[in-house]
Amino acid sequence: MTDFNNNTTSPPKQESKKIPVHTSVQIFNPQSPSVSHSVKSVESARNISDNASDNTLNNTLNNSTDSSLISEPKPVAIPIGMPTISQNHKQTYKAEKQPFKLAFLLPQYWGIWLFLAILLPLIYLPLRFQFWIGKQLGILFYTVAKSRRKVTLVNLALAFPEKMSEDRERMAKQVFVNQGIGLFETLCAWYRPDVFTRTVSISGLHHLIEAQKANKAVLLLGGHYTMLDLGGRLFTQFLPIDCVYRPQNNKLLDWFIYNGRRHIFDEQIDHRNMKKLVSRMRDAKIIWYSPDQDYGLKNGIMAPFFGVPAASVTAPRRLARLGHKSNPPVVMALHTYRQSPDKLQRGRRPHYHLTITPALNNYPTTDELADATRVNEVLESLIRIDPTQWMWFHKRYKHNEAGRTDYYN
Repeated sequence: MTDFNNNTTSPPKQESKKIPVHTSVQIFNPQSPSVSHSVKSVESARNISDNASDNTLNNTLNNSTDSSLISEPKPVAIPIGMPTISQNHKQTYKAEKQPFKLAFLLPQYWGIWLFLAILLPLIYLPLRFQFWIGKQLGILFYTVAKSRRKVTLVNLALAFPEKMSEDRERMAKQVFVNQGIGLFETLCAWYRPDVFTRTVSISGLHHLIEAQKANKAVLLLGGHYTMLDLGGRLFTQFLPIDCVYRPQNNKLLDWFIYNGRRHIFDEQIDHRNMKKLVSRMRDAKIIWYSPDQDYGLKNGIMAPFFGVPAASVTAPRRLARLGHKSNPPVVMALHTYRQSPDKLQRGRRPHYHLTITPALNNYPTTDELADATRVNEVLESLIRIDPTQWMWFHKRYKHNEAGRTDYYN
């Protein structure tokens, strides 16, 4: 197997004072990446669970990683009278649908239409079949998408130099598997959300409730996790939320994604539309913003991410100054991940956990680098819960002070 440490020049690790993040923790075992081992939460905050039967599933999985030893359970019915995901949805405003354009029928879009025509009918299969198909898609992408596979392996070599190359290759493959499953999770979140009824638990919700009671806007720092928009759909079981997004370069994909997300979020705010962003901040809304990718240094600074210098956006510290000066916004982080294995047993539903961290104290400061480092440390702590559920196939370390790095060459 190829060891990417041999052709990737790793910079010296940057040590920084870690900020404690209270969250539930999961140990990643590269020998069995599809099985999660939950460790008792270090947070004393209450946990609100919508799926009591998942405790039995988690205990069974912890006792054995061999699925053949797990007896086939009977389907677990949802109690009569329990509200569905749709009925419990906290969305307060639904954006107008973007109109269809005849240009979307041009030959340049035919490949996307073909892919959607194959994929969309499959979301009406039981979830365990969707997960199986998603897993096979992920394995296929890992095999044929050589450039993305290499980017993933390089990123993992930089972030986890202590791991064996074989372990990192297993992690990389699981990233693609989780992303394949994430395609179905997102499509169902848009068009068939009730399949996720009674599948979610949350910790740290009281942090948001306290901010809402104080009539504060909340900047909720998210990440590019493989479950994509399902995290937003599950979050809106508790509170409504806006999102900041970057429009897709492909016009058809942008149209499709925007109209899918309008079923989840109150407002979708273009990252260039500062007027709307300020307005929503002043209205004390919760706004989901993901600062975990490399957008260069025009609006960023080099700060350690998994101990490696990375171009890190400074937008969170600027956004934290918006809104009412007498009652400034608070900055928290949201983590979403699937606790269930990628192979669902018959009659079982998946289980998802959301974690909301406490608000960052004394943020922002006058030190731009210290603020960016704090945000990266919070995100890193959350990603480590299960590293294979974060999108490592993006070039997270492509920029440095001199321009572009040579990690991916």
